[in-house]
Amino acid sequence: MATGFFWDEKCFWHAGGNYAYTLPVGGLVQPLAAGGLPENPETKRRLKNLMDVTGISAELDMRSAPMASQEALLRVHPQSYLDAFKQLSDAGGGELGRRTPFASGGYEIAALSAGLAVTAVDAVLTGALENAYALSRPPGHHCLPDFPNGFCLLANIAIAIEEAQSKGMAQRVAVLDWDVHHGNGTEAIYYDRDDVLTISLHQEGNYPLDTGAITDRGNGAGAGFNINLPLHAGAGHTAYLHAMDTIVVPQIEAFDPDIIIVACGFDASAIDPMARMLATAETFRQMTLRIKAAAQNLCDGRLVLVHEGGYSEVYVPFCGHATLEALSGSAISAPDPLGQTLDIRQPGPRFDAFLKAEIDHLAQLL
Repeated sequence: MATGFFWDEKCFWHAGGNYAYTLPVGGLVQPLAAGGLPENPETKRRLKNLMDVTGISAELDMRSAPMASQEALLRVHPQSYLDAFKQLSDAGGGELGRRTPFASGGYEIAALSAGLAVTAVDAVLTGALENAYALSRPPGHHCLPDFPNGFCLLANIAIAIEEAQSKGMAQRVAVLDWDVHHGNGTEAIYYDRDDVLTISLHQEGNYPLDTGAITDRGNGAGAGFNINLPLHAGAGHTAYLHAMDTIVVPQIEAFDPDIIIVACGFDASAIDPMARMLATAETFRQMTLRIKAAAQNLCDGRLVLVHEGGYSEVYVPFCGHATLEALSGSAISAPDPLGQTLDIRQPGPRFDAFLKAEIDHLAQLL
Protein backbone atom coordinates (compact mmCIF):
# COMPACT_ATOMS: atom_id res chain seq x y z
CA MET A 1 0.00 0.00 0.00
CA ALA A 2 1.11 3.53 -0.71
CA THR A 3 0.75 7.04 0.63
CA GLY A 4 -1.87 8.96 -1.29
CA PHE A 5 -1.56 12.63 -2.22
CA PHE A 6 -4.84 14.28 -3.14
CA TRP A 7 -4.68 17.56 -5.02
CA ASP A 8 -6.40 19.39 -7.84
CA GLU A 9 -5.30 22.29 -10.02
CA LYS A 10 -8.62 24.05 -9.45
CA CYS A 11 -7.91 24.41 -5.73
CA PHE A 12 -5.05 26.75 -6.65
CA TRP A 13 -7.61 28.96 -8.37
CA HIS A 14 -9.47 29.99 -5.22
CA ALA A 15 -9.15 33.79 -5.14
CA GLY A 16 -9.68 36.55 -2.62
CA GLY A 17 -12.77 37.95 -4.30
CA ASN A 18 -13.51 41.42 -2.98
CA TYR A 19 -10.07 41.59 -1.36
CA ALA A 20 -8.36 41.39 -4.74
CA TYR A 21 -8.95 42.48 -8.29
CA THR A 22 -9.10 39.32 -10.36
CA LEU A 23 -8.40 39.69 -14.06
CA PRO A 24 -10.54 37.59 -16.44
CA VAL A 25 -8.46 34.87 -18.09
CA GLY A 26 -11.04 32.75 -19.89
CA GLY A 27 -11.67 30.10 -17.26
CA LEU A 28 -8.89 27.77 -18.39
CA VAL A 29 -5.90 28.98 -16.36
CA GLN A 30 -5.40 30.13 -12.78
CA PRO A 31 -7.04 33.56 -12.28
CA LEU A 32 -4.56 36.44 -12.07
CA ALA A 33 -5.19 38.49 -8.94
CA ALA A 34 -3.65 41.77 -7.84
CA GLY A 35 -3.30 41.96 -4.06
CA GLY A 36 -5.40 39.64 -1.97
CA LEU A 37 -5.07 37.57 1.16
CA PRO A 38 -2.11 35.96 2.93
CA GLU A 39 -3.90 32.68 2.14
CA ASN A 40 -2.74 32.55 -1.46
CA PRO A 41 -2.14 29.69 -3.88
CA GLU A 42 1.65 29.97 -4.02
CA THR A 43 2.46 28.19 -0.76
CA LYS A 44 0.49 25.16 -1.96
CA ARG A 45 1.65 25.33 -5.56
CA ARG A 46 5.30 25.67 -4.53
CA LEU A 47 4.96 22.60 -2.30
CA LYS A 48 3.66 20.62 -5.27
CA ASN A 49 6.46 22.05 -7.46
CA LEU A 50 9.09 20.98 -4.92
CA MET A 51 7.61 17.49 -4.77
CA ASP A 52 7.85 17.19 -8.55
CA VAL A 53 11.44 18.49 -8.65
CA THR A 54 12.74 16.13 -5.95
CA GLY A 55 10.83 13.19 -7.43
CA ILE A 56 8.83 12.31 -4.32
CA SER A 57 5.64 12.82 -6.35
CA ALA A 58 6.52 9.72 -8.35
CA GLU A 59 6.63 7.66 -5.15
CA LEU A 60 3.17 8.78 -4.00
CA ASP A 61 -0.23 7.78 -5.30
CA MET A 62 -1.20 11.12 -6.86
CA ARG A 63 -4.95 11.55 -7.16
CA SER A 64 -7.70 14.11 -7.56
CA ALA A 65 -11.26 13.70 -6.32
CA PRO A 66 -14.81 14.82 -7.10
CA MET A 67 -16.45 17.68 -5.27
CA ALA A 68 -18.05 16.70 -1.97
CA SER A 69 -21.68 15.86 -2.65
CA GLN A 70 -24.56 18.03 -1.52
CA GLU A 71 -25.56 15.22 0.82
CA ALA A 72 -22.10 15.22 2.40
CA LEU A 73 -22.08 18.99 2.81
CA LEU A 74 -25.53 18.95 4.43
CA ARG A 75 -24.33 16.65 7.18
CA VAL A 76 -22.35 19.62 8.54
CA HIS A 77 -23.73 22.78 6.94
CA PRO A 78 -27.40 23.89 6.82
CA GLN A 79 -29.10 24.30 3.45
CA SER A 80 -29.56 28.02 4.07
CA TYR A 81 -25.80 28.54 4.33
CA LEU A 82 -25.01 26.45 1.27
CA ASP A 83 -27.68 28.30 -0.74
CA ALA A 84 -26.33 31.72 0.27
CA PHE A 85 -22.77 30.63 -0.54
CA LYS A 86 -23.75 29.25 -3.96
CA GLN A 87 -25.81 32.29 -4.90
CA LEU A 88 -23.04 34.74 -4.05
CA SER A 89 -20.48 32.55 -5.81
CA ASP A 90 -22.61 32.47 -8.96
CA ALA A 91 -23.02 36.25 -8.78
CA GLY A 92 -19.26 36.83 -8.94
CA GLY A 93 -18.16 36.30 -5.34
CA GLY A 94 -18.09 38.29 -2.14
CA GLU A 95 -17.86 37.59 1.56
CA LEU A 96 -20.28 35.79 3.89
CA GLY A 97 -18.30 35.67 7.12
CA ARG A 98 -15.15 37.03 8.73
CA ARG A 99 -12.03 37.16 6.52
CA THR A 100 -13.48 34.68 4.02
CA PRO A 101 -13.75 36.40 0.63
CA PHE A 102 -14.10 34.33 -2.51
CA ALA A 103 -14.41 34.95 -6.21
CA SER A 104 -16.72 33.57 -8.86
CA GLY A 105 -16.79 29.78 -8.68
CA GLY A 106 -15.70 29.82 -5.05
CA TYR A 107 -18.49 27.46 -4.03
CA GLU A 108 -17.40 24.75 -6.44
CA ILE A 109 -13.73 25.10 -5.49
CA ALA A 110 -14.57 24.87 -1.78
CA ALA A 111 -16.67 21.76 -2.44
CA LEU A 112 -13.72 20.30 -4.35
CA SER A 113 -11.38 21.12 -1.45
CA ALA A 114 -13.74 19.26 0.89
CA GLY A 115 -13.97 16.45 -1.65
CA LEU A 116 -10.21 15.91 -1.50
CA ALA A 117 -10.47 15.36 2.25
CA VAL A 118 -13.55 13.14 1.92
CA THR A 119 -11.92 10.92 -0.71
CA ALA A 120 -8.61 10.71 1.14
CA VAL A 121 -10.34 9.52 4.31
CA ASP A 122 -12.44 7.05 2.30
CA ALA A 123 -9.37 5.59 0.56
CA VAL A 124 -7.54 5.07 3.84
CA LEU A 125 -10.53 3.57 5.63
CA THR A 126 -11.24 1.14 2.78
CA GLY A 127 -7.61 0.03 2.74
CA ALA A 128 -6.88 1.35 -0.74
CA LEU A 129 -4.11 3.49 0.76
CA GLU A 130 -2.00 3.16 3.89
CA ASN A 131 -2.25 6.86 4.68
CA ALA A 132 -2.84 10.09 2.76
CA TYR A 133 -2.30 13.81 2.46
CA ALA A 134 -5.03 16.11 1.09
CA LEU A 135 -3.77 19.44 -0.29
CA SER A 136 -7.12 21.08 0.40
CA ARG A 137 -7.63 24.75 -0.45
CA PRO A 138 -9.52 26.72 0.78
CA PRO A 139 -8.83 25.41 4.30
CA GLY A 140 -11.57 24.44 6.74
CA HIS A 141 -10.75 24.28 10.45
CA HIS A 142 -12.15 27.73 11.35
CA CYS A 143 -15.47 27.22 9.55
CA LEU A 144 -18.61 26.87 11.68
CA PRO A 145 -21.69 25.12 10.27
CA ASP A 146 -23.38 28.39 9.32
CA PHE A 147 -20.54 30.92 9.45
CA PRO A 148 -17.31 30.94 7.42
CA ASN A 149 -14.30 32.32 9.21
CA GLY A 150 -10.56 32.86 8.84
CA PHE A 151 -10.14 31.90 5.14
CA CYS A 152 -12.31 28.77 5.73
CA LEU A 153 -15.52 28.33 3.75
CA LEU A 154 -16.46 24.69 4.40
CA ALA A 155 -15.48 22.44 7.31
CA ASN A 156 -13.39 20.03 5.24
CA ILE A 157 -12.38 17.61 7.98
CA ALA A 158 -15.80 17.49 9.63
CA ILE A 159 -17.42 16.81 6.25
CA ALA A 160 -15.00 13.92 5.72
CA ILE A 161 -15.67 12.53 9.21
CA GLU A 162 -19.44 12.69 8.83
CA GLU A 163 -19.29 11.00 5.44
CA ALA A 164 -17.18 8.16 6.84
CA GLN A 165 -19.39 7.70 9.88
CA SER A 166 -22.56 7.74 7.78
CA LYS A 167 -21.17 4.79 5.79
CA GLY A 168 -20.21 2.88 8.92
CA MET A 169 -16.53 3.06 7.99
CA ALA A 170 -15.42 4.59 11.30
CA GLN A 171 -17.01 5.20 14.68
CA ARG A 172 -14.31 6.95 16.71
CA VAL A 173 -12.15 9.63 15.10
CA ALA A 174 -9.28 11.60 16.63
CA VAL A 175 -8.55 15.03 15.13
CA LEU A 176 -5.18 16.62 15.91
CA ASP A 177 -4.91 20.25 14.79
CA TRP A 178 -1.32 21.53 14.79
CA ASP A 179 -2.10 24.63 12.75
CA VAL A 180 -0.80 27.59 14.75
CA HIS A 181 -4.32 29.03 15.02
CA HIS A 182 -6.99 27.45 17.20
CA GLY A 183 -9.24 24.98 15.37
CA ASN A 184 -12.41 26.66 16.59
CA GLY A 185 -14.65 25.35 13.81
CA THR A 186 -13.83 21.69 14.35
CA GLU A 187 -14.13 22.22 18.09
CA ALA A 188 -17.59 23.79 17.78
CA ILE A 189 -18.93 21.02 15.53
CA TYR A 190 -17.89 18.24 17.93
CA TYR A 191 -18.10 20.05 21.27
CA ASP A 192 -21.11 18.00 22.45
CA ARG A 193 -19.97 14.62 21.14
CA ASP A 194 -17.86 11.80 22.53
CA ASP A 195 -17.17 9.95 19.26
CA VAL A 196 -14.71 12.55 17.96
CA LEU A 197 -11.71 13.64 20.03
CA THR A 198 -10.49 17.12 19.07
CA ILE A 199 -7.02 18.33 20.09
CA SER A 200 -5.78 21.77 19.07
CA LEU A 201 -2.12 22.68 19.54
CA HIS A 202 -1.92 26.43 18.88
CA GLN A 203 -0.33 29.75 19.76
CA GLU A 204 -2.20 31.26 22.67
CA GLY A 205 -4.28 34.33 21.82
CA ASN A 206 -3.46 34.38 18.11
CA TYR A 207 -6.64 33.66 16.12
CA PRO A 208 -9.45 33.57 16.96
CA LEU A 209 -8.86 35.81 19.96
CA ASP A 210 -11.79 34.49 22.01
CA THR A 211 -11.40 30.71 21.67
CA GLY A 212 -8.85 28.00 22.43
CA ALA A 213 -8.71 28.05 26.24
CA ILE A 214 -7.46 25.01 28.15
CA THR A 215 -10.69 25.12 30.18
CA ASP A 216 -12.88 24.49 27.11
CA ARG A 217 -13.20 20.72 27.45
CA GLY A 218 -16.51 19.94 25.74
CA ASN A 219 -20.13 19.85 26.87
CA GLY A 220 -22.61 17.15 27.82
CA ALA A 221 -21.62 13.86 26.21
CA GLY A 222 -18.58 15.65 24.80
CA ALA A 223 -17.17 16.69 28.17
CA GLY A 224 -13.50 15.75 28.23
CA PHE A 225 -13.29 15.07 24.49
CA ASN A 226 -12.08 18.54 23.50
CA ILE A 227 -8.50 19.46 24.38
CA ASN A 228 -6.88 22.83 23.78
CA LEU A 229 -3.13 23.26 24.21
CA PRO A 230 -2.39 26.99 23.98
CA LEU A 231 1.38 27.50 23.78
CA HIS A 232 3.30 30.68 24.48
CA ALA A 233 4.61 32.68 21.54
CA GLY A 234 8.19 31.69 20.83
CA ALA A 235 7.65 27.97 21.35
CA GLY A 236 9.96 26.00 19.10
CA HIS A 237 11.04 22.51 18.17
CA THR A 238 11.59 21.18 21.69
CA ALA A 239 8.33 22.52 23.08
CA TYR A 240 6.23 21.14 20.23
CA LEU A 241 7.72 17.68 20.58
CA HIS A 242 7.32 17.79 24.35
CA ALA A 243 3.62 18.60 23.88
CA MET A 244 3.29 15.71 21.44
CA ASP A 245 5.01 13.24 23.77
CA THR A 246 3.46 14.44 27.03
CA ILE A 247 -0.14 15.19 26.04
CA VAL A 248 -1.12 14.64 22.42
CA VAL A 249 -0.05 11.04 21.83
CA PRO A 250 -1.13 9.78 25.29
CA GLN A 251 -4.56 11.38 24.91
CA ILE A 252 -5.06 9.84 21.47
CA GLU A 253 -3.90 6.46 22.81
CA ALA A 254 -6.46 6.68 25.62
CA PHE A 255 -9.22 7.50 23.10
CA ASP A 256 -8.30 4.55 20.84
CA PRO A 257 -9.64 5.89 17.50
CA ASP A 258 -10.46 4.06 14.29
CA ILE A 259 -8.56 6.73 12.31
CA ILE A 260 -6.48 9.82 13.08
CA ILE A 261 -6.90 12.99 11.03
CA VAL A 262 -4.46 15.90 11.29
CA ALA A 263 -5.40 19.48 10.49
CA CYS A 264 -1.97 20.16 9.05
CA GLY A 265 -1.04 23.82 9.06
CA PHE A 266 2.58 24.92 8.62
CA ASP A 267 2.09 28.39 10.11
CA ALA A 268 3.90 27.52 13.35
CA SER A 269 7.11 27.77 11.35
CA ALA A 270 9.71 30.29 12.45
CA ILE A 271 9.28 32.61 9.48
CA ASP A 272 5.51 32.55 9.06
CA PRO A 273 4.03 36.05 8.83
CA MET A 274 0.82 35.08 10.68
CA ALA A 275 2.33 33.73 13.91
CA ARG A 276 5.19 34.01 16.37
CA MET A 277 6.37 30.43 16.77
CA LEU A 278 9.74 28.81 16.02
CA ALA A 279 8.97 25.41 14.54
CA THR A 280 11.12 24.14 11.67
CA ALA A 281 10.70 21.64 8.86
CA GLU A 282 12.30 19.08 11.18
CA THR A 283 9.63 19.83 13.79
CA PHE A 284 6.91 18.87 11.33
CA ARG A 285 8.84 15.77 10.30
CA GLN A 286 9.13 14.63 13.91
CA MET A 287 5.50 15.39 14.74
CA THR A 288 4.45 13.38 11.68
CA LEU A 289 6.63 10.45 12.71
CA ARG A 290 5.08 10.48 16.19
CA ILE A 291 1.49 10.58 14.99
CA LYS A 292 2.22 7.98 12.30
CA ALA A 293 3.63 5.63 14.95
CA ALA A 294 0.53 6.22 17.09
CA ALA A 295 -1.71 5.39 14.12
CA GLN A 296 0.23 2.20 13.46
CA ASN A 297 -0.16 1.14 17.09
CA LEU A 298 -3.81 2.10 17.44
CA CYS A 299 -5.63 1.85 14.12
CA ASP A 300 -3.57 -0.15 11.62
CA GLY A 301 -1.82 3.00 10.39
CA ARG A 302 -5.00 4.79 9.29
CA LEU A 303 -3.87 8.41 9.12
CA VAL A 304 -4.91 11.35 6.94
CA LEU A 305 -3.35 14.83 6.93
CA VAL A 306 -5.51 17.64 5.56
CA HIS A 307 -3.78 20.90 4.63
CA GLU A 308 -4.80 24.01 6.55
CA GLY A 309 -2.68 27.17 7.01
CA GLY A 310 0.91 28.19 6.36
CA TYR A 311 1.73 31.51 4.74
CA SER A 312 5.46 31.57 4.01
CA GLU A 313 5.94 30.98 0.30
CA VAL A 314 9.61 30.34 1.02
CA TYR A 315 9.29 27.81 3.82
CA VAL A 316 5.95 25.99 3.56
CA PRO A 317 7.24 23.82 0.68
CA PHE A 318 10.09 22.48 2.82
CA CYS A 319 7.87 21.91 5.86
CA GLY A 320 5.41 20.06 3.65
CA HIS A 321 8.10 17.99 1.97
CA ALA A 322 9.55 16.93 5.32
CA THR A 323 6.07 15.93 6.43
CA LEU A 324 5.53 13.84 3.32
CA GLU A 325 8.93 12.18 3.69
CA ALA A 326 7.91 11.06 7.18
CA LEU A 327 4.38 10.09 6.16
CA SER A 328 5.46 7.96 3.21
CA GLY A 329 8.80 6.68 4.50
CA SER A 330 10.52 8.03 1.39
CA ALA A 331 14.30 8.30 1.26
CA ILE A 332 14.01 11.31 -1.06
CA SER A 333 14.79 14.51 0.82
CA ALA A 334 14.61 18.22 0.22
CA PRO A 335 17.39 19.69 2.39
CA ASP A 336 16.10 22.57 4.48
CA PRO A 337 17.82 25.73 3.17
CA LEU A 338 16.98 27.59 6.38
CA GLY A 339 17.60 24.76 8.84
CA GLN A 340 20.91 25.96 10.24
CA THR A 341 19.68 29.54 10.58
CA LEU A 342 16.46 28.50 12.31
CA ASP A 343 18.28 26.12 14.64
CA ILE A 344 20.29 29.09 15.91
CA ARG A 345 17.02 30.99 16.51
CA GLN A 346 15.53 28.25 18.69
CA PRO A 347 14.67 29.13 22.32
CA GLY A 348 17.53 28.89 24.79
CA PRO A 349 17.66 26.32 27.60
CA ARG A 350 15.97 28.59 30.17
CA PHE A 351 12.99 29.41 27.96
CA ASP A 352 12.71 25.81 26.81
CA ALA A 353 12.59 24.71 30.44
CA PHE A 354 9.87 27.27 31.10
CA LEU A 355 7.87 26.08 28.08
CA LYS A 356 8.18 22.43 29.14
CA ALA A 357 6.99 23.33 32.64
CA GLU A 358 3.99 25.15 31.15
CA ILE A 359 3.13 22.12 29.02
CA ASP A 360 3.44 19.86 32.06
CA HIS A 361 1.07 22.23 33.88
CA LEU A 362 -1.43 21.98 31.01
CA ALA A 363 -1.24 18.19 31.28
CA GLN A 364 -2.17 18.39 34.96
CA LEU A 365 -5.26 20.47 34.11
CA LEU A 366 -6.72 17.85 31.77
